[in-house]
Amino acid sequence: MIPTPPPRRRAVIVAVVALALVLASSVSALAARSHHHRPAGRPHSSHPLPSAAVPTVSGPVADPSQIILPLASYPLSSVGYHESEFFFSGTANAYTNTAPLGSDGDWTLKSASTAPYESRMVVVAPNNPARFSGTVVVEWLNVSASTDAAPDWEYAHDEMLRSGDVYVGVSAQAVGINAIKAADPTRYGALNSPGDSYSYDVFSQGGMALRALTRQILPGLHPRSFIADGESQSASRMTTYVDGVAPLTHVYDGYLIHSRGAAGAAISQAPQPAIASPPVVETRTDQAAPVLTFETETDVVSKIFNYFPATQADSKTFRLWEVAGTTHLDSSLLTLSQSDDGSWAANQQEFAQMFSPPITETNAGTFTCTVPFNTGEEKYVMQTAIHDLARWTQTGIPPRSMPRFSVNAGATPSYVLDANGNVTGGIRTPAVDTPVATLSGLAPAGAPGFCILFGQTTPFSAQKLTSLYPSHRAFVRDWDRSVSRDLRAGYLLSQDAATLQDVVSTLG
Repeated sequence: MIPTPPPRRRAVIVAVVALALVLASSVSALAARSHHHRPAGRPHSSHPLPSAAVPTVSGPVADPSQIILPLASYPLSSVGYHESEFFFSGTANAYTNTAPLGSDGDWTLKSASTAPYESRMVVVAPNNPARFSGTVVVEWLNVSASTDAAPDWEYAHDEMLRSGDVYVGVSAQAVGINAIKAADPTRYGALNSPGDSYSYDVFSQGGMALRALTRQILPGLHPRSFIADGESQSASRMTTYVDGVAPLTHVYDGYLIHSRGAAGAAISQAPQPAIASPPVVETRTDQAAPVLTFETETDVVSKIFNYFPATQADSKTFRLWEVAGTTHLDSSLLTLSQSDDGSWAANQQEFAQMFSPPITETNAGTFTCTVPFNTGEEKYVMQTAIHDLARWTQTGIPPRSMPRFSVNAGATPSYVLDANGNVTGGIRTPAVDTPVATLSGLAPAGAPGFCILFGQTTPFSAQKLTSLYPSHRAFVRDWDRSVSRDLRAGYLLSQDAATLQDVVSTLG
């Protein structure tokens, strides 16, 4: 399915042409490059054997059209995939610490209590087993909106689908399980969460089910690596999981922690004894399984997350990526992700939003913020992160170390900005190096509700655009140079670089 840009966005493109910034040039040679496929390989030979309990699994549950987890507004069959759902149950552990919890993240935990549970996982797999990459991405579903959501599927599904990955969303927390039970008690009424103190082991057992019961859950497929992933609240859970639970279970071969703050989540909470994370905690680096932490501008210096004091150096098993011009949740996720099928039209809509950024959320309920959402190119760098972490888990080849944001340190850290108002340093995209707008991950003071997470976009005036790019050709030239530079630096995958050049070059 090729979604057609709505009339308002088509009008935007016409206006951009009138400003001599939308180009009519031949498709770049880069657009003809083939996709950077992941090399085959095996997980680290030093990875300890997984030791979590294997749950009981039932399914696939009948009628996948009734699955409650919004992933796509188009049929997944149109991109060669299918969706299924499984229930899994067992007895989960809650944990306690055996020594004080330090900020270095080198924690030692043990089981404190056990409780029965039943949860679910949603599986998106290729129809043709020959397409399978060997990588299974397992997302800790986010419950910040009081129901299950899959933000990292929404950011990175284009790369997962075109590379042949399997995606799995796991309901680990009570809020998500209770929400789907209330929405469809016939389908989900038997599910049960004993509380979030047990969520870590529920997530371990979900991964263990995928490993031990592959024939049932992933028939005909032969996984080589399992990546655990979580964004925002789930990232704080993942931080605690990596530091305290992973050394006990060794279920996953790699971890993608997306948009965490300085602290981890509580190890245990009511009605179990409360055991909080230190206010600042690093990611432990003494494990074989690698960790890639992905941070936006919102995450590093904003009062909400303030990851800055937890910043740590790269190591043999750790990489930190800080991505310029991005926000905790951006316009792509808020307004386009459900219809993004990886087509040219979907990517064209991404680009057009920088000239006419949305101010109203449309995917899940409707609300309006006081300023337009951030329209940076986070999804393209997230796709690089998924690709590079998969390669790391399968071959042991780490991503290169990336530049960090330029920050004015002090009691209240702040970003060093360039002449166009965009942050300096960090992983760059064409949107910040050949800008048509100021892209910030920081919302204005007084932003209501979730709008504090959406950053802002301030499109340049016609006069400023003309001063930066006096002709079509000048903009095309600068944009192409930015794309090529970012590709060489390892910020973009070749297919995304080609798309970014193609979308700009063929507009007009």
